[in-house]
Amino acid sequence: MATDTQTSRAVAEQFVERLGGQDQDGIQELFAADIDWYVPGNDELPWTGRRTHREEVAPYFTTMWPHFVPGKSKVVLERVIVDGGDVMLLGVFTHTVASTGKEFTTPSAMRLVVEDGEIVRMHLYEDTLSVDQAFNTD
Repeated sequence: MATDTQTSRAVAEQFVERLGGQDQDGIQELFAADIDWYVPGNDELPWTGRRTHREEVAPYFTTMWPHFVPGKSKVVLERVIVDGGDVMLLGVFTHTVASTGKEFTTPSAMRLVVEDGEIVRMHLYEDTLSVDQAFNTD
């Protein structure tokens, strides 16, 4: 069912707020039972890939976050574009990898699709080469 722009914006704002607070359970609550989730990247990074169920959302974050140095991450949300159920979050991520000490910055675009007040799709687009190089110990 189609979702209006106002509902989609409200859900996206909750998503961003909970993401900023590292509230993985709160983020998970925003998703539908069945989802289309995709984070591209090196298969050796355990949080990349596809997920299809709400219960896989919180573990994504609890798996990823420990790989970054606490207090050294920065997310700049530059723009939110909403059209009906489609939401694009445009920004820049900067993180420092705990295992290598390397910092990386990547522009990012996150596509959310909201249906009936729940997120049914999350696709992340970022510079996966920069991420991979930051985790490389060479």
